[in-house]
Amino acid sequence: MSGQAGFGIVADYLQAKYRQVQDLQPDEPGAALAPDYDLIDSRVLDSLAFVEFILLVEEHSGREISIDTVSREDFRTVESIRKRFFDGP
Repeated sequence: MSGQAGFGIVADYLQAKYRQVQDLQPDEPGAALAPDYDLIDSRVLDSLAFVEFILLVEEHSGREISIDTVSREDFRTVESIRKRFFDGP
């Protein structure tokens, strides 16, 4: 699965991690994750979950991710993830 459907799954994963970091219960209302929210500084994406997250992006973008070809900035925000891995060819 790739494209917008694949991105939706990745965005849902990040929203769930955001809620976890904000200490919100699953049924508790809370703010949506903004496209420009810093996922790294806020610890939504941390070193322990990063490898798992890369595998999720690979699976749903249909692209293999080489650590040599990406930077932290590619994963800094929801928008940067969408642009780098889900937009275009």
